[in-house]
Amino acid sequence: MPSSAPSLPRRVLRTLRLSLFAQVACALALGILVGTLWPEAGTAAQPLGDGFVRLIRALISPLVFCVVVFGITKAGDLKAFGRIGVKALIWFEVATTFALFLGLVAGNLVAPGAGMNVDPTRLDASAVDEKTGGGSLPSTSEFILHSLPDSAVGAFAENSLLQVLVLACLVGAALLHLGLSRVPAILPAIEQVQEIVFTIVGFIMKLAPLAVFGATAHLVGQYGVGVMTTYGKLIGVCYAVALLFLLLLAAALKAVTGLSLWKFLRYTREEMLLALGTASSETVMPRMMQKLRHAGCRDDAVGLVLPTGYSFNLDGASIYLSVATLFIAQAVGVDLTLSQQLTVVLVLMLTSKGMAGVPGSAFLALSATASSLGVIPAGAVALLLGVDRIMDSMRVATNLLGNCVAVFAVSRWEGALDTARARKVLNQEITFVAETDAEETVRGEAGVA
Repeated sequence: MPSSAPSLPRRVLRTLRLSLFAQVACALALGILVGTLWPEAGTAAQPLGDGFVRLIRALISPLVFCVVVFGITKAGDLKAFGRIGVKALIWFEVATTFALFLGLVAGNLVAPGAGMNVDPTRLDASAVDEKTGGGSLPSTSEFILHSLPDSAVGAFAENSLLQVLVLACLVGAALLHLGLSRVPAILPAIEQVQEIVFTIVGFIMKLAPLAVFGATAHLVGQYGVGVMTTYGKLIGVCYAVALLFLLLLAAALKAVTGLSLWKFLRYTREEMLLALGTASSETVMPRMMQKLRHAGCRDDAVGLVLPTGYSFNLDGASIYLSVATLFIAQAVGVDLTLSQQLTVVLVLMLTSKGMAGVPGSAFLALSATASSLGVIPAGAVALLLGVDRIMDSMRVATNLLGNCVAVFAVSRWEGALDTARARKVLNQEITFVAETDAEETVRGEAGVA
């Protein structure tokens, strides 16, 4: 007699054991439950998420360095690498500017802060200084100088991605200039280090459910659900604009590459859920680099476009900043003119580029914007202290998808995308193996149905 089908509990346990997505989803639900029922216990679970983020961040710089150097030398064309960089910057500027304008249009149409009639003198402006640590966003010259390393070791120690990218470009250019015949052992060593780092990432990813549980329980335990009623309109506008932006981004991806953003979401569902749960896109950068390469994007395009996008292509942050600026103005009864709103776009186009890695960067950008207008009290930025953390999920998801779409688009633009392979991967004809992207399983082989 044929054996009976596994029972439902066994199927559930098997899914939980084999599927990272299922594990993270359960951890997310459990974190919400614990944070709601036992807020103090939820808040105490924060180190689980913070520890995971620290482990992943420790690997980002060496991974980016290896991928970029290997990509440049493998492509064998430094000019092509330069073209990829220029095209990426063009894409980033167009995308973030469009996101800013989209946020302003929505903020004017819905007016999320209208009718609040807030007295800015009663707000605690010192709370913003505490949130930002008294820091400030770098000026354009400071940003450019900080992108250039003054110490090779310091670039890795400080986890400064732009400095690591500069070093990687210099090393890649030197290897191309010398020729692999003069330094034959270097490239295999870099490739082996890259594989070691990817393997370590695979080990750390097994802790992802614990990280999501800790981060989610802390968020719900600390902020609760009451903030949703107070700032419901602002939250709704930001998330709706982000969804509209992603739909337009999906249309752009389809037009440029013929690929489906929905299928890409299905392909990267574990990474997306992890990024949402930990409120950090850095936690999934190594896996996203691996999956983009697996999906047919050339190494040099992935290695340059994705890390650079973390500093230059903050689409979700741009949407939030433009909507939040109008929200603050409306809440304190200031009616911004068209010229003032255009000033908002120009200021945010500059300040948003220096946000990555700066504590409380959203508040610093908003404060700089308010100061440049001269009509919004600086203390009014404190209105957003209670809702900023709730916006992280929107910012993280939109920033991450915007950067991944940029990788596909720039790769296609430069002829660095294997479109046929990308379609097979996104259609699940070729499956991804987490331990190393050199391994792959083709459906139908070895009798797999």
